[in-house]
Amino acid sequence: MITVPAKLAALQARQREQADRERARLGVEARSWYRISNAASADEAEVMLYDEIGGWFGSTADELIAELKQITAPRMRVRINSPGGSVFEGIAIANALRAHPAAVTVQVDSIAASIASVIAMSGDRIEMAPNSMLMIHDASGVCMGNASDMEEMAELLDLISDNIADAYAARAGGTRDEWRARMRAETWYLPEDAVDAGLADEALAVPKAGTPAAEPDEGEPEPEMARAWDLAAYGYHGPRGEEPKAEAGLTEDIRSLIGEEIAAQLRAAVTPHAEDTAGAPAAPAPEPAVEPEPEAPAVEPVDEWAAMVAHLTKDEPDAWSVLVSNLTTTTASSSAATEA
Repeated sequence: MITVPAKLAALQARQREQADRERARLGVEARSWYRISNAASADEAEVMLYDEIGGWFGSTADELIAELKQITAPRMRVRINSPGGSVFEGIAIANALRAHPAAVTVQVDSIAASIASVIAMSGDRIEMAPNSMLMIHDASGVCMGNASDMEEMAELLDLISDNIADAYAARAGGTRDEWRARMRAETWYLPEDAVDAGLADEALAVPKAGTPAAEPDEGEPEPEMARAWDLAAYGYHGPRGEEPKAEAGLTEDIRSLIGEEIAAQLRAAVTPHAEDTAGAPAAPAPEPAVEPEPEAPAVEPVDEWAAMVAHLTKDEPDAWSVLVSNLTTTTASSSAATEA
């Protein structure tokens, strides 16, 4: 809630006195609603606003602003999770962030409601974390007095609400009246809605575990999974530049043509011959003192299909030829008789 006192200075003083008395009565220390880390970092300082702005048991804006001045890092990330609070302390914080020389990124971690949403508008860049929300509404406050005091309070609340509407319009565009209409309706924005409305620059999408792995370079080997699975059906034929390897045995097309039984017979008949030919040991290396022998000619690779069917195409005498061979063989005596 944005709280606006009718007599601002006096009421703020009374609030602080009452808070001090209440803390003393309860025996509790003041609770800080902000935290600053890495103020002198060479990279980025972090400011966390994680409570009501200038709440009853919190610190005042002047303490936070004094610490903001100690930040020397070139970049500052302001993380907000706040329901709002004192409008004037919130505006003081927003202006301190605008005036700071660091590049300010506001990140809404969970909620930036009421005056906390006005603080968010002070960032050079505004980011909405996943599932975070931003809420805007009219100013409200407490007043005690007569009718004249009430009328004065109403005028003051309208003036402050117009002032806040100008902050949204300066960031997102549009007119004061347009933003006042949204404020009167108490409008809530999800990350994508805030971006669409111009109240934020980005809706963050944080991965569940770490950052995404970079894509491999062209020269890096492909994952082992590609070699473990047969991906030929999806057009994969091995890593780039790798020649396809010949598969041992008969191909599926040949087995389908000749049948599994004949294929098994062919495989059993030619396997010993193929192993003897392809597995012949290489010649031993020559002794150093002896003149090296000329290298043996390279063994031509065995044509697998030719080796398997060689015995089928070899000329063999048929049974009838063997039986009549003695009748057709030419002898010396029969030759002489014929020539007479």
